[in-house]
Amino acid sequence: MNKVIKVSDKTKEKMIEYYKDKRRNKEIPYVVFQAEDMDTVITMYTSGKVLFQGVSADVDAAMWLEMDGQEVKQKEEKEKETKYYHCNSVGSDEVGTGDYFGPIVVTASYVAKEDIQYLEELGIKDSKKLTDEKILDIAPKVAKRIKYRTLILTNQEYNERHDQDNNMNKIKAIMHNKVLYQLIQEEKPKYDYIIVDEFAKEKRYYGYIPNNTPIQRNITFMTKAEDKNLAVACSSVISRYIFLKEFDKLSDALHIPLAKGAGENVDKIGEEIVREYGKDKLKEVAKLNFKNTQRILKTVIF
Repeated sequence: MNKVIKVSDKTKEKMIEYYKDKRRNKEIPYVVFQAEDMDTVITMYTSGKVLFQGVSADVDAAMWLEMDGQEVKQKEEKEKETKYYHCNSVGSDEVGTGDYFGPIVVTASYVAKEDIQYLEELGIKDSKKLTDEKILDIAPKVAKRIKYRTLILTNQEYNERHDQDNNMNKIKAIMHNKVLYQLIQEEKPKYDYIIVDEFAKEKRYYGYIPNNTPIQRNITFMTKAEDKNLAVACSSVISRYIFLKEFDKLSDALHIPLAKGAGENVDKIGEEIVREYGKDKLKEVAKLNFKNTQRILKTVIF
């Protein structure tokens, strides 16, 4: 059986390395190498074509074709990501959705191509990959450089809105839509793309937004958008900065140092708040639908 394939230069290099110890000691015109692997003879031509001969020729060829296809796909993905990075863009992101205490903050930002170098020099990236100290340092500088809009949803507002018909993703969609629409209508930025980290599929996202609400369309939804687009990354950093400031205000008002996240240490602080102020206080400082609430109220003795 004979099988001829053509692969990328990168795959050719891998084949040359892979078969270097299996080469035949013979020089053939217009041939890079000829090798023998089990019952298959592999001949790579200078044209880029590779001939597989033998019983398992189709299997061996398929292995390299699959690898080559994966490399092409990775290259296409990388080019696609670059397209969304080196551009004029509007992007939004949120923080606080995984924290029992503290608000939800959503920000939409506009980043022009001429801002990219400055933002890179600051070290802008997904806020989850930056320390809070770093965010407190660079966020004010970002806010002075770019246009943005922010929306803060307090714990009390969240608890009033959250029910079976208004889940977390619906609340997020409404908030994202509001800041994006506001930024674009008020600033009228010249953007190539509007990008949102995909927390819901496009159809579901728009389905969450009430019909009587002005809706921002033409959004590109993508996973890990904070790593692929600086406007989303800036929104992540600004949102985190505002969250940290609001979080500190909450701690100061309670005279109790709050903890971020939703772990066991958060439960202990929740118990302390209930003992000090009563269980109704949780409505003002926490997201009651989190499982922490059940754990806190079951362990507190009234």
